[in-house]
Amino acid sequence: MKERMKSTMEWTTTSAGKEKTAFIKEKIQELGLTVSERQAEQFGLYYELLVQWNSFMNLTAITEFEEVVQKHFVDSLSIIQVINPEDVDNLMDVGTGAGFPGIPLKIMYPHLNVTLLDSLKKRIDFLQEVIGRLKLEGIEAIHGRAEDYAKKGRKREQYDLCVSRAVANLSTLSEYCLPYVKIGGVFVPYKSGEIEKELEKAKSAVFLLGGKTEVCKTFVLPGTDIGRSLLCIRKVNGCPQKYPRKSGMPAKEPL
Repeated sequence: MKERMKSTMEWTTTSAGKEKTAFIKEKIQELGLTVSERQAEQFGLYYELLVQWNSFMNLTAITEFEEVVQKHFVDSLSIIQVINPEDVDNLMDVGTGAGFPGIPLKIMYPHLNVTLLDSLKKRIDFLQEVIGRLKLEGIEAIHGRAEDYAKKGRKREQYDLCVSRAVANLSTLSEYCLPYVKIGGVFVPYKSGEIEKELEKAKSAVFLLGGKTEVCKTFVLPGTDIGRSLLCIRKVNGCPQKYPRKSGMPAKEPL
C-alpha cells in the first residue's frame, strides 16, 4: 500500500495539478468561502488518497475529480447555509464513511475538534491515513456503532454540532445523532431533495429526543442537478437515557 502512496501529491507541482488546485478554490469560493493554497492542496491530496484506496475497497461511487469536488467537498461545506462553523468548537460526524462531511469541514475550519465515527474498520483505516497524510490535528477517527458511543460515560452530549450524510430516515438519524449533542448545540442532517413529508413524520421523534427544528434549507448543489436539504435541529432538552436503543433498533423500528 505504501508503494501506491509514494507519488501522491506530485501533481501539485505540475500544470495539471495547479489546474486542479485552481478548480478546488473556484468551486469552494462559489459558496462564499476563501480557500488558502495550503487548504486547496489538502483537498487535492484527500482526493488522491480517496481514489487510490477506492481501487481496493468501496469508499465512493463518485471518483471523477470534478464530481468529487462538487458532490463531496462543496456539498460537505454547504452546511454554511444553515450554521456558521466558526461558532462551533467540536463536531461529531456519525456514519462518516469516506470522511464526508467531517474532513472537508476540518480542512476548511482548522479550529474544529472533530470526531469521525464509522462502523466499518477498513474505513477507519483509510480515515487515519488521510488524517496523517494531511497532517490534521484535533481530529480522531473511531470504530464503532452510533448506538454504542452515545451511551453515558462515552461520547454522549459532548458536541456543539453533530452532522451526518448517512442514508437513513430522519427519525432514525435523530436517534443516532441527537444523543451526542449538548443542550444548546445543533444536529445537521444532510438530506436529498424535498423532505417536507419526512420532516413531518419525524416531528415526534425529534421532540422526544430533545430537539427542535429551527431551519430547513432546500437548494440545488452548485454545479450539479442534485437537490439538497439541510436541517438545523437545536437540542433544547436532555435526551432520555434509554435512547439510542440497542444496536439495530433505530433502523428497524424508527420512533
